[in-house]
Amino acid sequence: MINLTALKSELKELIIKESGKEYNPYDIKDDELLFGENSVLNLDSLDALQISVVIHHKYNKKLNDSKEAMRVLANINTLANFISEENS
Repeated sequence: MINLTALKSELKELIIKESGKEYNPYDIKDDELLFGENSVLNLDSLDALQISVVIHHKYNKKLNDSKEAMRVLANINTLANFISEENS
């Protein structure tokens, strides 16, 4: 069983590292949008690609297309749930 709290903290750090943003990862709320103009981080498609590659290598979870990536990478909660799912 995955510890979701620890996973979410790890994902916040990973997103900040991969996106190169100067932002405290612990200031990211679990349900806060990660992409778009309403996002504090204002991540873009290149960030999504970089994060997707790391998620695949680190957690062995593959995002199959850009539509799925944007759904899964919407916020920390959706990403943590995707990673913790057994059959995705």
